[in-house]
Amino acid sequence: MSGNAGNDQLVMAMVNTNPLTIVKANGQHEAFDVEKLRFSLMRSGASEDASLEVIKHLMSELKDGMTTHDIYQYAFSLLNNTNKKVARSYSLRRAVMDLGPSGFPFEDFVAEILRAKGFRCLTRQTVLGGCVPHEVDVVAYNDKKLVMVEAKFHNELGTKSDLKVVLYIKARFDDLKDNVFNYGRENRKVTDGWLITNTKFSSTAIHYAICKDMTLIGWNYPEKGSLQDMIEEESLHPITALTTLKESEKKALLANGVVLCSNIKNNPEVLQKFLGQDFDSSLVINEIIEL
Repeated sequence: MSGNAGNDQLVMAMVNTNPLTIVKANGQHEAFDVEKLRFSLMRSGASEDASLEVIKHLMSELKDGMTTHDIYQYAFSLLNNTNKKVARSYSLRRAVMDLGPSGFPFEDFVAEILRAKGFRCLTRQTVLGGCVPHEVDVVAYNDKKLVMVEAKFHNELGTKSDLKVVLYIKARFDDLKDNVFNYGRENRKVTDGWLITNTKFSSTAIHYAICKDMTLIGWNYPEKGSLQDMIEEESLHPITALTTLKESEKKALLANGVVLCSNIKNNPEVLQKFLGQDFDSSLVINEIIEL
């Protein structure tokens, strides 16, 4: 029997002998899925042995009724003691969640991702439709496309963007699609209406979007090209992923439009500008370089 096969059997034995119910972010109860945790750990860069070690420690502490947030905190703590790089990758989803509670930093974050993909972007634009004006979170354009983007931020991991949200985006796109807009010094029509969220979509929302040829991008949807994929491909870590900044310092930077770690890396003087001339930036810069 191979080592991996033996690990698989050991993990499943843990689950079968310790059936537990956990509480999701939206308050729902479900059976603890150790495979989901292992997949999350390994996708963050943890080896199979390291993932198994975290799970073994966690299983000894896991209690019926624990929240997914408690489990995340415990797993992150274990990882952070052994491999800080993997721990930061594992915490990426929480870091995006910490861009809240308002949606403005998330809109700026989405714009930065799309800029890295070759788009020019403007945030929080008022654009005129055929019937009414619309507040558009991100207008993204390149030589071929003009995209109106709704950046839907949720404060809870368990919250999904449902069919009502997708219908709203479709109605907005229908009102905008026949108008002509000037972006990039060129008159053009809207080519796409996108919905990007930091959580998930309901199955009916996905079904409708596929039927109507709409673009949905969620944390793990679509299978290729999800929000997580886009962040990792471009190494666009939000500043909320940094452990060397206090929460108050992160909020101060976000309020002044500093969203990405690369913003600090390229312009380290923003730390003194927004956090005070006496702020020691060395630890923050070193952590960003490690990222």
